[in-house]
Amino acid sequence: MRTNRRFPLLLVAVGALALALFGWVLLRDNNTAARAAPPSVTAVSVGRVEQRDVPVTINALAQAQGWQTVVVRAQVSGELLQVPVREGADVAKGDLIAQIDPAPFRAQLTQAQGALRRDQAQLDIAKLKLARYRQLSETGTIPALDVDTQAALVEQMQGTLMLDEGAVLEAQNNLNYTRIVAPISGRVGMRLLDAGNLIAANDAAGIVTINQISPISVLFTLPQGEFQRLSNASNGFRTALVTQAYGQESGELLDTGELVVVDNRVDSSTATVQLKARFANTESRLWPGQLLNVRLTLQTLRDAVALPTIAVNQGPNGPFAYVVENDTAVVRPLVIEMRQDEFTTVKSGVRPGEQVVIEGQGSLRDGARVAVRNEPTPPHS
Repeated sequence: MRTNRRFPLLLVAVGALALALFGWVLLRDNNTAARAAPPSVTAVSVGRVEQRDVPVTINALAQAQGWQTVVVRAQVSGELLQVPVREGADVAKGDLIAQIDPAPFRAQLTQAQGALRRDQAQLDIAKLKLARYRQLSETGTIPALDVDTQAALVEQMQGTLMLDEGAVLEAQNNLNYTRIVAPISGRVGMRLLDAGNLIAANDAAGIVTINQISPISVLFTLPQGEFQRLSNASNGFRTALVTQAYGQESGELLDTGELVVVDNRVDSSTATVQLKARFANTESRLWPGQLLNVRLTLQTLRDAVALPTIAVNQGPNGPFAYVVENDTAVVRPLVIEMRQDEFTTVKSGVRPGEQVVIEGQGSLRDGARVAVRNEPTPPHS
């Protein structure tokens, strides 16, 4: 009986010992594997620190408009005989836009010229009479009052003659106005009236609109806080500043011009200043009414040490960047000079040619092992 009771206890003891031995072996293998495992490696993308010229710019929303815009209107009323201008065509200053029936205006000119001749003849007779009266007055044949009366009549008729001359000039101008020509060179818009229509003088709608698009102007506004920067950079707006126009949808550079006009006041309701840039627009890539992005260059920092802005991180001790050295990410504190769009220039912290992490910084720490997964662009020469 005693032998039978001890046997199960012996089995339990052997089993416990076997489990303990198995656990010890497993724990030892895990520790060995942990000690033997290599440190983790973080995949990152890098950019390169460059020594380059960095333009200092201001960006703004803008709209193009014709350098000159003219609504062509009639200055006299009448029937349109022809409107030879083609919609969307380029016209030169002096080209025929429309022709109003000149017949009524020729008749008015003839009438005015006839009245002028009539009154001129009457004035000549009055002058002859005045000369004769003065001769007779010297011999006492006629009283002095008759001489004075005739002299006043001559003056009166001279005034009438001036009125006639003015009427002739007016009639001649009205006749000239029947031929409507382009006051500027530019591009014609949609035609609003066709031949056969009656047109009124100074009709608000006009016949066509002409926009001068080469050159073309681009208008934009900037906060009043930028005014002093602009003034300093342009020597009190006496030096033109380079201005670039970009498409809002594509971001493509469309043309390069220069700032030529700064408004003489700050709009107090918006605290902004309006500016106008002039673009040659020789390829007609800018169009009146087109919305644009403009970049105004204030100055250029020569041979500045610049790194991609996305490589700059902000820590409790200030800005820093991860520099890749021997497949290791090293923290470098930065002394920033200026942030400008995709580049940040620094006074110290990195050197030209070094690689800085631009993607994957969130998983890094100082001294972390990294694997570069892109080939950085070589420095600009």
